[in-house]
Amino acid sequence: MVKNSPFSARPAAALLLPLSLLATPAVAQEVKEDSVILQPDKVKDDAPVVETAAEADLPNWSKQNAEALLSSIEGIGTEGLFAKDYGPDALAAAIMGDDQARLDKVATDTFLLLATHLRDGRTPNAARKQWFMVDSDGDSEPLLSLLAAALGAGTVSETLASLDPVHPDFAVLKASLAKAKTPADANAIRVNMERWRWMPRTLGERYVVSNVPEYVTRVVHGGTIIATHKAVVGKSATPTPQLNPMATGIIVNPTWTLPRSIINEGIGATIARNPAAARAQGYTWTGSGKTLSVVQKAGPGNALGVMKMEMLNPHAIYLHDTPSKGAFNAAARAFSHGCIRTERALHFSGLMAVMFAGKSPEEFGEAIASGKTTRFGFDNPFPVYVAYWTVVPDGKGGVKKFADIYGRDAPVVASFAKPGRPTATIIAPTPPAVVPTVTTARVTTPGTSGIY
Repeated sequence: MVKNSPFSARPAAALLLPLSLLATPAVAQEVKEDSVILQPDKVKDDAPVVETAAEADLPNWSKQNAEALLSSIEGIGTEGLFAKDYGPDALAAAIMGDDQARLDKVATDTFLLLATHLRDGRTPNAARKQWFMVDSDGDSEPLLSLLAAALGAGTVSETLASLDPVHPDFAVLKASLAKAKTPADANAIRVNMERWRWMPRTLGERYVVSNVPEYVTRVVHGGTIIATHKAVVGKSATPTPQLNPMATGIIVNPTWTLPRSIINEGIGATIARNPAAARAQGYTWTGSGKTLSVVQKAGPGNALGVMKMEMLNPHAIYLHDTPSKGAFNAAARAFSHGCIRTERALHFSGLMAVMFAGKSPEEFGEAIASGKTTRFGFDNPFPVYVAYWTVVPDGKGGVKKFADIYGRDAPVVASFAKPGRPTATIIAPTPPAVVPTVTTARVTTPGTSGIY
C-alpha cells in the first residue's frame, strides 16, 4: 500500500548527486521528440468465459447469502455504480419465491455481473478512449472461485467489497462521492473511480506513474513517493495514450531516430537543401526521399536531452529529457508529440540508475560526463503507469479537479445511461453443443505434395 498519495506534493531526496550533474544545459530551442503511434481504440468488450454448472460446481444459494447480495446491490451507489444495473427487483422476487433453481440462476448471474463491474469497471471499452492498460485482475481474482468461497463462508458482501482497488486514493474518491454537491461533481468522481478499476488492483512495490491531466510524474518505491517531476505531455493533435509498459532500463546520452512524420515535417527538406545546417544540429542520415533515415547524435541539443526511459510498447511512448526547459514553466503543459518530457532529467535518470540498476552515483556521473550513449538495465523491471485521472485527492481529505485536456471524461459519463460492459463469466445451463469435425478427402495431383 502506498503511504503517500501519488498526488500529494511531497519533496523526496532519495538520491544526492553532485551539484555539477544537476545543472542542466539551458538551451531555449523548440524541439520535437518521437511521435506517438496512434493506435485504434479497442471498441469491443471481451467475450465472457462460459462454464457449465457442472464445471462451476457452485453450492446452492441460501436465502441468507442472496439477501446479503441484495443488500450489497441496494448500497452499491457508494461504489459509484448503479443499483438498477443489477436487477434488485428480480433478485428480491427470486428470494421470496420457492424455486431454488430460479434463485440459484438469478443470484449467480447477478453476482457475476456486479463482481465484473467492481473488479474490471462498468464502462464498456468503446467509452475508454485511448486506454491500453493491461489489467491482470481477471487472472488473480477469478470470479467463480470468489463466488464459491463466498457462498461457502457466507461472506458475499465482504467478497464484493474486497474487489475495490487497494490504493488509498480510491478510498478518498469513494468518500468524496458521498459529499458531492452536484450531479456533475458526482459523475466526475465516478469517472475516476472507474479508471482505478480499469487498472491492476494493486500497482506494485515500485513503479513510475505519470498523471497526464496533472502534468506530473512520480516515482514510488517501497510504498512511498521518492521523487516528483513536472511533465510535458502530448498536445491535442498527438494525445498521450494510457498504458502500463514495463520499464527495463534507463539510457543516458541517447541518440534519436526520427520517425517518418517528423522527417516529413521539415528536417528532410533541410537535409536536401542545406545539409551543413542539418549536420550542425547533430543529424546524420542515409538514403534519400522516401528511403531517408535520420538519426540525431547524442548531445545537449538532442531532442531527447540527456536521458530516455526504456519502456517498449507499440505506441512509441516513453519518458525522456528535453532541451526545451522553458515548457516546464507553463501551467498547462500539453506540448509534445505524445511522449512524456520529464523535468530535472538528471535527477530522474540518476535515481533510476542508482536505485533500480544498482549503479553508484560516480558510475552514473561518469556515464553522463562521457557524452557516450550508455544503457543501465534494471535488475527487476517495473511498470510505468501513464494514467489519466481528472479528479484526485487534494491532500486535505477532499478532492481537486484537473482539466480534461483530451475530452475523455464525457464518453464515460455518457456510458452511465447505457448498459455496462457484459459479465466476464457466465454459467451455461447446459453444456455447449459439440460440433463434429468433418474431414474432406483431398485429391492430389503429381503437381502437388498433398500437404498444402
